[in-house]
Amino acid sequence: MSLIEESSSLPHHFPFSLPVIQNLGHISFHPNVTYIIGENGMGKSTLLEALAVALGFNPEGGSKNFSFSSYESHSDLHELVRVVRGGNRPRDGYFFRAETFYNVATHIEELDQGGFGRKIIDSYGGTSLHEQSHGEAFFAAFMERFAGNGLYILDEPEAALSPIRQLSMLARIDELVERGSQFIISTHAPLLMAYPDAKILQLDAGGMEEVQLEETQHYSVMKQFFEDRDRLLHHLFQK
Repeated sequence: MSLIEESSSLPHHFPFSLPVIQNLGHISFHPNVTYIIGENGMGKSTLLEALAVALGFNPEGGSKNFSFSSYESHSDLHELVRVVRGGNRPRDGYFFRAETFYNVATHIEELDQGGFGRKIIDSYGGTSLHEQSHGEAFFAAFMERFAGNGLYILDEPEAALSPIRQLSMLARIDELVERGSQFIISTHAPLLMAYPDAKILQLDAGGMEEVQLEETQHYSVMKQFFEDRDRLLHHLFQK
């Protein structure tokens, strides 16, 4: 699957002024796992949102049949890009946004209160997502709702996950890849970036480039910190 910028003339306001959007061109995603990384404000979430909306997902997240809106804050970038897909069409799909997952959980409860038959929450393990911690609710979606043979677009899924849970999520990603799934993930977590043979696309002021895990600032900063913590802290705290 790939994303192609359709217009050569873009508006000048945010998010179209971001370097990654100005130089978007053509992005090819790995058939298994692609990571989109970069410093805050580089456009990771904006790019994932445009991809998800162009594919028919709700801007706030969920599966394609979720049509609620808490606040219209998404950009029009999806109107200026085109998604090119391969021959295999996924049977499942989900757009996970850490910052709006609470809204998704609320929408699920509202639908279940007014519906008949099998409840939607049953596909998340049966326990209200509002009656779990953020991390437990996130993990319920990954473990219970994601069924395989799907396209899963995840925006900062590590936000409420401990390091152990992040490793468990890596294992879950591998299970679902083995079932024919594709992941496109925006993350700041070096642990989560470690999936073997994944494509890592790094956004910066110059646009976008493909890098290896060891070349990322996320990896190098964490490595430097734990190898010589005292020196780094001394440098940070010097008066």
